[in-house]
Amino acid sequence: MESKSGKTLYKFYRAITYGISPLVRLHLRWRKFLGREHPVRWEERLGRPSAPRPTGRLIWFHAVSLGEGLAAIPVIRCCLERRPDVNVLMTTTTTSAFEVIKNKLPKNVIYQFAPLDMPSTMDAFLRYWRPNIVMLMESELWPNLIMGAARNGIVLVLLNGRMSTKSFRNWSHPVILPLIKLMLSKFSLILPLSTIQGIQFQLLQAPPYIINYSGDLKCVADFDISKGVKKNSEEFQMQISHRKVWMASSIHKGEEEVFIRAHNILKEKHADIVTIIVPRKPQHGQDIALKLQEEGTSVALRSRGDNLTPESSIYVVDSLGELRDFYKLTPIAVVGGSFLVGSKGHNILEAAAAGCAVLTGHHVGHFSAMVAEMQRVNSLSVLQVSSEKLVEAVNELFDNAKILEARRVASRQAHHALSSGIVENIWKMLHFHVFVKYQ
Repeated sequence: MESKSGKTLYKFYRAITYGISPLVRLHLRWRKFLGREHPVRWEERLGRPSAPRPTGRLIWFHAVSLGEGLAAIPVIRCCLERRPDVNVLMTTTTTSAFEVIKNKLPKNVIYQFAPLDMPSTMDAFLRYWRPNIVMLMESELWPNLIMGAARNGIVLVLLNGRMSTKSFRNWSHPVILPLIKLMLSKFSLILPLSTIQGIQFQLLQAPPYIINYSGDLKCVADFDISKGVKKNSEEFQMQISHRKVWMASSIHKGEEEVFIRAHNILKEKHADIVTIIVPRKPQHGQDIALKLQEEGTSVALRSRGDNLTPESSIYVVDSLGELRDFYKLTPIAVVGGSFLVGSKGHNILEAAAAGCAVLTGHHVGHFSAMVAEMQRVNSLSVLQVSSEKLVEAVNELFDNAKILEARRVASRQAHHALSSGIVENIWKMLHFHVFVKYQ
């Protein structure tokens, strides 16, 4: 039976989001003026569609950003293959995700920006698209979305469900707990990305029978080399073929100091070194390149189309959607977002899938489960190091070809073991809990 306090809290949330909606709309226009929203399709965030709804049944997949959106694509493909009678609508929130994912989705998938979680916006979106099933990725638990879908008899599924420690603590507060309990009760199926996350959903009083573990979707890396890299990869590989190459990926602001310091120390011993730096945000890459150039360091910048020369030893990739492609070009990957206190890590299995020797820092957040699983399969598959030990670890891989190859083989083994059967497991869960019951 639905909690009375949960309903009261939702009514309060709905009233608040209704009241502040004029301010949110103004803020959205300001973001569009600043270039942080899509210049043409920004109104989709207000629930105004830019495509017609096809006839027939429709599944709505929603992810907040790039990583979650890419993780959803294998499931989308599977659903279209197994159920060709359904249509698929995909939404994401960020422009960075939109620019990459639009080129990776199956051609018959409709792609829109996600509506803001305001009553009028969400109601208009649901009324227009009339989805039969909503599949939310990871932590997209928005009250107006969930309650609106339930009110319209729409089936709700949470894929790769997770919560950060902070979110779990906030939702667990006695005042807020009735609201999340009410929201979770509306789901037909929750597939957490780990057993630990599954326990957290149970502690938040999600019905135990709807929680099933099928594996972490982010283990399923899809390496479809993009056209830009296909065109330039042979030339780039020739430029690095006789040099010592390593990559620092998904780095956050402040971490560049760790990697540039490591590069400078390594360069003293390995004069032919190439350090590929892939920041999380392109603008950060441009800032790094500018700072290094001001210090007199020769830098090749991806967006300028620079080639590596014998004088340049740092290559900065200031683009989106090419990280997986560059993993294929380097034998060593140090996955960032993990070397500064408060960091939460990134998906290390993308590097493992490409056959890199994988290193990462100690501050990995919920990706600690992925690290543990990889090391369980093969202890050499991923190495966690501190910023102080980074040079020593990379230097060992440069000097010892046998250790480098052992770590590369181990990472491939771990990826294969952890990714095998995940999409098939998810399909079986969806078929049993959703498609069979809601024909």
